[in-house]
Amino acid sequence: MKRLVLLGGGYGGMRILQKLFAQDLPKDVSITLVDRNPYHSLKTEYYALAAGTASDHHIRVQFPSHPNLEVKYGEVSGLDLSENVVHLKDDESLPYDSLVIGLGCEDKYHNVPGAKEHTMSIQTIDASRRTYEVLNNLGAKSVVGIVGGGLSGVELASELHESRPDLEIKLFDRGKTILSAFPDRLGNYVQSWFEERNVTVVSESNITTVEPNILYNHGDPVHCDAIVWTAGIQPNQLVRDLDVEKDAQQRIVLDQHHKIPEQSNVFVVGDCASLPYSPSAQLAEEQAEQIALVLQKEWKQESLPSLPPIKVKGTLGSLGSKHGFGVMANRPLTGRVPRLLKSGILWMYKNHNG
Repeated sequence: MKRLVLLGGGYGGMRILQKLFAQDLPKDVSITLVDRNPYHSLKTEYYALAAGTASDHHIRVQFPSHPNLEVKYGEVSGLDLSENVVHLKDDESLPYDSLVIGLGCEDKYHNVPGAKEHTMSIQTIDASRRTYEVLNNLGAKSVVGIVGGGLSGVELASELHESRPDLEIKLFDRGKTILSAFPDRLGNYVQSWFEERNVTVVSESNITTVEPNILYNHGDPVHCDAIVWTAGIQPNQLVRDLDVEKDAQQRIVLDQHHKIPEQSNVFVVGDCASLPYSPSAQLAEEQAEQIALVLQKEWKQESLPSLPPIKVKGTLGSLGSKHGFGVMANRPLTGRVPRLLKSGILWMYKNHNG
């Protein structure tokens, strides 16, 4: 039997399984999926879970079933690429013939003292649950500080305002306007949306230290009853520890077939892969489709295809339940249309995979 091991049941892992099962999977191929949770989580909706506007059940999708698929619920403790073995915490090690690393990302704290210890996160479903519990147990007029004015910070701030309009929300960002990765028109639109709803945007901020219930912005203390960190991500620690070539963001540099150059049987998908776009669910899925094609060719002992450059169709973000923003086909969108588009994409994803 040829053994394929998938580490992580995120967007990339799910799309690889979907594509492989859509074809006739060779009978001599077995697939093992390893994930900490017994379901796929919609990470793009963690902000809504933390804010209290989406239920836990709403953002879960069951893993697919197939006679050749085994799902192991556990945590990866080590990767031995030279021996083709994955080590699991509290379980037997997994040998593999082909490996796909899709272990996702973690918060990046930029060496800010106290940030890891004294802020909350929405990077995992478990962390988002804990953040929900804290935010929704706050008393009226409590102050919530959100560090990072990118897509995650903006969506969390807007959703929390809709869920708890009694809270005082402060969104801290390094840029002159929020959403610096988007066209200026979108940043200005979102900034105005927040101002109209009394959500404070602290531009050109520099968080130097975090203490319990205190953010230091340019050295000045700002009291917060709760602090959420959304100011950057980095690959999983296991990936950062691998002795392979990485880019400046510590993502693994890959060859044209999404493999580690020194390891022709190891693919990397999603947040851990060095690609010409910022990490996203859409990017992971596009990459996963190409990985599935390469695997199929290898199992048939056919020559590997020349893969076209990955193209990202656009990015959509929400501002509560009725408004949104985004870029589609290089066109900036604001208002109800991008929100409806995002809701429709989510509905199709859940119904196609559930």
